[in-house]
Amino acid sequence: MELSGGEIVVQCLKDEGVEYIFGYPGGSVLHIYDALFKQDDIRHILVRHEQGATHAADGYARSTGRPGVVLVTSGPGATNAVTGIATAHMDSIPMVILTGQVPTPVIGSDAFQECDTVGITRPCVKHNFLVKDLSKLAETIKKAFFIATTGRPGPVVVDIPKDITDPNIKIPYEYPKSVVIRSYNPQVRGHRWQIKKAVDLLLSAKRPMIYTGGGVVLGNAADSLVRLTRLLGFPITSTLMGLGAYPATDPQFLGMLGMHGTYEANMGMHECDVLLAIGARFDDRVTGKLAQFCPHAKIVHIDVDPASISKTVRVDVPIVGEVTSVVDEMVEIFEASGDQPDSRALAQWWQQIERWRSVDCLRFDRQSPRIKPQYVVEQLWEVTRGDAFVTSDVGQHQMWAAQYYKFDKPRRWINSGGLGTMGFGMPAAIGVKLAHPDADVACITGEASIQMCIQELATALQYRTGIKIVNLNNGYMGMVRQWQEFSYESRYSHSYLETIPDFVKLAEAYGHVGMLIENPADVRPALEEAFMLKDRTVFMDFLTDPSENVYPMIEAGKAHHEMRMAPGVTTETELA
Repeated sequence: MELSGGEIVVQCLKDEGVEYIFGYPGGSVLHIYDALFKQDDIRHILVRHEQGATHAADGYARSTGRPGVVLVTSGPGATNAVTGIATAHMDSIPMVILTGQVPTPVIGSDAFQECDTVGITRPCVKHNFLVKDLSKLAETIKKAFFIATTGRPGPVVVDIPKDITDPNIKIPYEYPKSVVIRSYNPQVRGHRWQIKKAVDLLLSAKRPMIYTGGGVVLGNAADSLVRLTRLLGFPITSTLMGLGAYPATDPQFLGMLGMHGTYEANMGMHECDVLLAIGARFDDRVTGKLAQFCPHAKIVHIDVDPASISKTVRVDVPIVGEVTSVVDEMVEIFEASGDQPDSRALAQWWQQIERWRSVDCLRFDRQSPRIKPQYVVEQLWEVTRGDAFVTSDVGQHQMWAAQYYKFDKPRRWINSGGLGTMGFGMPAAIGVKLAHPDADVACITGEASIQMCIQELATALQYRTGIKIVNLNNGYMGMVRQWQEFSYESRYSHSYLETIPDFVKLAEAYGHVGMLIENPADVRPALEEAFMLKDRTVFMDFLTDPSENVYPMIEAGKAHHEMRMAPGVTTETELA
């Protein structure tokens, strides 16, 4: 069959099995939009801002494992999408972003709504393409999906000039079944000898720790991880991005580590003698002071991306390969050998961990007359039975969500980790809800973050997504205020929000249900009522204690064992 460029784009997406495309039309992509109008297989979701399109596609991708797809116009359409592209890039989320471009003959002439999309996005994509030949369009889109979803996933931009999609120019269409890219060949299997070397090191451990990251979730390796961890009997901790890969309610799980990690997780990291890092990248929020990171440990690092190995922390046993494949091979070697870790040393190590755990580093004042944000998240976990998809924005509320919502399943925790993008939560929740229409989807946010993409309330109404917004409203940019309290002698420079809208009226103006919750006794009833309204978006505005801080906290320049604890929390060292 012969198709125009616009029709080829749509047919390629069909052949890739694309279910939703998130976008916003404009002049350079109108030929593609006309082709979309003539079919019913792919559902287009009209957002209210291109940033919302990228975040919604991102939420869809994180919750399903399938690539999110975005379509925006040239110039400001593309630049508006950059924040969402960078968000996906930092967290290795598979996305394909189709951007319009001015016609090929006028590229570089500063034509109306022209920008160098390839140049602008080059630092924040896995790869990008500018299509200048209609005969290469289908192959390029195939390459984009292949690159986005293999190896270490990431966003790929395909920039398409308007003349390439001209409806009057048609060519024979054939979508490639596969592509071969000479310079791109992701390694799947780890080196057998390196895996055997890692197994021997783990068997020698007296104080072992398993440290997992988002790569376990992205690599669909949760079942393999659980099998290995229970086989070894080792304690396990997770980064913010890895939450849910190992059940948070399991006794072997010590909670999140890092800047706002638990006392037991951070102390375990500091004192361990062998560290097994799986699908993690040793980012600064996890390591603390690099010179004192795991000072006693030999480190095994499994990652699909060779560039992540020894990038910030030198490791002793590097293994490059897909996480599932490597971990399964580890289990196979352990089971075949019949060897076991030193049970006596491991029992003593667990005794020490339980002493750290008894500090109860996440306790808070439950008798306060004001709503504590931690309590809201706890109640959300109970009301949803721990089975909801939870998105968040960025700040204190994000950390409380990570600390107090116990994720037992992968792909349920959807947040912007690496880039820390305010405004991510609500459009991401829309993307998640479209992918999982029968599931409970909650967005935990704050009164500052939610206003970054507040216009997407209109998208939520148009597509009847029925998300639940949990707004922990403390009147401040909370994490900024906390840092100003600790590091700037409480000089709250521009972190107080003096003109906060009436969110109940705002939600109602957009056609949704609004609730104002001011008393702790009303928290659970409000949540229960909201989740009973299955087909309605409900905006719950919880007025929370503005003085509450996120603890524990590792301040800049400090190591894992130098945590700042909540007032009244006494550590084991202080007791001694």
